[in-house]
Amino acid sequence: MKYYVIAGEASGDLHGSYLIKHLMETDTNAQVRAWGGDLMEAQGAVLAKHYKDIAVMGFIDVLKKLPQIFKNISFCKKDLLEFKPDAVIFIDFSGFNLRIAPWAKDNGFATHYYIAPQVWASRPKRVAKIKSSIDHLYVTLPFEPDFYKKHHYNPTFVGHPLLDPISDLKAPEKNWATTQKLSSEKNIIALLPGSRKGEIKAVLPLLIRTSKIFKGQQFVLAAAPNIPLKMYTDIIGDAPVKIVQGQTYALLQHAKAALVTSGTATLETALIGVPQIVCYKTQWLTYWIAKKIITLPYISLVNLILNKEAVPELIQNNLSVKNLETHLHKILEGSERENQLENYQILKQKLGAGGAAKRTATAIVHSLKSHK
Repeated sequence: MKYYVIAGEASGDLHGSYLIKHLMETDTNAQVRAWGGDLMEAQGAVLAKHYKDIAVMGFIDVLKKLPQIFKNISFCKKDLLEFKPDAVIFIDFSGFNLRIAPWAKDNGFATHYYIAPQVWASRPKRVAKIKSSIDHLYVTLPFEPDFYKKHHYNPTFVGHPLLDPISDLKAPEKNWATTQKLSSEKNIIALLPGSRKGEIKAVLPLLIRTSKIFKGQQFVLAAAPNIPLKMYTDIIGDAPVKIVQGQTYALLQHAKAALVTSGTATLETALIGVPQIVCYKTQWLTYWIAKKIITLPYISLVNLILNKEAVPELIQNNLSVKNLETHLHKILEGSERENQLENYQILKQKLGAGGAAKRTATAIVHSLKSHK
């Protein structure tokens, strides 16, 4: 059978690669065409678009790129009609996917959504669009089934997809720090400033200024694959901050603490077991609009799943060098560090077992075969 998978970010590429792997194993005749990245391509997908060419962030960025967004939507519809898949599989990337889904449904394609849109965070009225345009919804957070059931919709809870790549990690390499030319006598502080240019420009300068205070530590930045290195080096300047690429998990495995921009990375950091500070700042207009429509008490997945502030969140004006310094001291030593590590164990219990991608792939193939 033929599958058309649409993901729009690095995290979608990762989770899409696991899904495609299991689709290929479950359906040995599978043909996959995708919007994604190198990881999905490595599992056998033919790329229609690379996520590096389509990622946007924030309302201002969206407005600037509206012509390109409409062009991508038109291309996607045309590409779908030419490929004629048995199923369209949407992965996260809701701003784009929820524009394609109604059209795909109206044109007779079976529609499956893996890693559901976070409509519980804002605009719950979008549930109506999901109900009318998505045949099968696969949710990954433990509180999502109850949310959807309140809206008279029954999704399938498959578990969180991060559990598989994290469990697949090999033991930390003993000589990793040495091969990266890092000191074996200083703690490593990981910097994860996000994968979008807007986030990096807003957050990273403050992280760099903080690094200059902690001279007894070594700060190492995990570069996103879609961001030119020059963007990082221009902001880092003469600060003693090392950059690594394609080694985020290895970095976290060796880190004493992490400064993390909100997003999937907060959950990755927690599952690997690194005490963290969640950092978030964006364009003032984007933040102002977001405050009007988002009613959640927290922004990090760690705190949302645990329903308490297990990790500190420094947002917008609260993200300052002074506050970063205060919290970083707390998570390097002492009770705050131990509290986070204890909460991480509770988090793992709530997320349950791995196998989300395999369960989803099996369900999709079974659904298609039962309708043949």
